[in-house]
Amino acid sequence: MYETGDTMSTPDRAAEALERLGTITLREHSMESVLQTVVELAKTVLPGNPECSVSLLVNDKASTAVSTGQLATDLDESQYARGYGPCLHAAATSEVTEISDARTDPRWPDYARSAWERGSGSSLSVPLPIAEGIAGALNTYAREPHAFDEDARAAAKRFAPYAAVAVSNMHAYRSAREMADNLQVALESRAVIDQAKGILMERYKLTADQAFQALAAVSMRTNRKARAVAEELVMTGAFDRGGAGPT
Repeated sequence: MYETGDTMSTPDRAAEALERLGTITLREHSMESVLQTVVELAKTVLPGNPECSVSLLVNDKASTAVSTGQLATDLDESQYARGYGPCLHAAATSEVTEISDARTDPRWPDYARSAWERGSGSSLSVPLPIAEGIAGALNTYAREPHAFDEDARAAAKRFAPYAAVAVSNMHAYRSAREMADNLQVALESRAVIDQAKGILMERYKLTADQAFQALAAVSMRTNRKARAVAEELVMTGAFDRGGAGPT
């Protein structure tokens, strides 16, 4: 997006990048592609030849949703393995977290030393306000120490809401999809169990409650789910009551 030697200031670059983000039509892009666009644009705007990522913390389990390169992915995962570091701190506390010089930062010395050895001299993690039970951070890993000035920090903070919206929508979609899938399974289970009950009521002259108890008894005796017992009965007619008569 920007050529080497470009004289645009960080605020001007950020404004241009955010204008581009504002033109994205969500109907034409997945939330993952929107999030990838956010980090790619942040990489072009922020100084220090950085790599960027978005870390997610869902029920205390951390993962990287998107990144612009292996450096960001590796440093994210280095923190997940340790259970601490700037991206996790930003996500958990909602505090902007900066390592200005990985060679001297005293808060996470072993992580900072590892970051320096892998090629990151400074980093900036901006928290993402998302939803209850899920937190995140937009991370920028610069290759040189002291890469971030006030303009860079302000620019990173301006990208964060776009990332937060994309992550929030991704999470809402996946939650709704999971709920719909679970509901579909429940409805299918109920339907086949009702069919099986009808067969047992006709075959053994049972009441609805007696038919269900018969299914439950076979389920317990054979250590199989009631749905599996019901499906076998509906598909094959097989049903071993174990010699028990109507209850």
